[in-house]
Amino acid sequence: MKKAMAPPVETLALLEQIHPDAHCELDHENAFQLLIATVLSAQTTDVSVNKATPKLFALYKDAAALAKADPADVEPLISMLGFFRQKTKSIIGLCRMLVDEHGGEVPKTMADLVALPGVGRKTANVVLGVIWNTPDGVVVDTHVQRISQRLGWTKNTEPAKIERDLNDLLPRVEWDRTSHLLIFHGRRICFARKPDCAGCRLNKVCPSAFHAENVGRKRTRAAGQARGPAPTTNKTHS
Repeated sequence: MKKAMAPPVETLALLEQIHPDAHCELDHENAFQLLIATVLSAQTTDVSVNKATPKLFALYKDAAALAKADPADVEPLISMLGFFRQKTKSIIGLCRMLVDEHGGEVPKTMADLVALPGVGRKTANVVLGVIWNTPDGVVVDTHVQRISQRLGWTKNTEPAKIERDLNDLLPRVEWDRTSHLLIFHGRRICFARKPDCAGCRLNKVCPSAFHAENVGRKRTRAAGQARGPAPTTNKTHS
């Protein structure tokens, strides 16, 4: 018999018991540092970002300083991160916009944040939620996407649609906490390939328990399936 989905608020209460210390794991001291760290975290682990940012922030303490930076000086500081050249361009560009349009301060609205280079809804919601507790939606990263699917909270696979589903499902006051709890759970228990269903205290309420590895993962290419044409050498990274 298929297990029914538990009420989301009850599941969140269980998750809070499991992860009472759930929080943003990007090291930061203020909104500027969190914004930069979150942009740098795209397709890179928080652990890697936390290794790079101390030197970056020691040299560039605010938006005004980073706005004046030479990319050749910034790139070596974050070269261990994926897409570091594009990220260098983004963080310098967004700092110039912060200086030119916001007096060097991080804006407090979704519209102003997503207008900054390299900033999308996920990054904006991280800053709005963590710094001011005013997110415009639930942050949807790879962990939130996977676990919300496994819990039966969404059937969608696109982050924007998943965010809408979670926003409709959960009270606004829970949006920030939800993302931290799901991310902690994904990093510690509900892994993509080998989720620890046996050791998970949600296994009695999770509709995907004990077959979760088949839910919320990107489909792998079938053996022998024809591949598309090889990429050309003249490509760009976005």
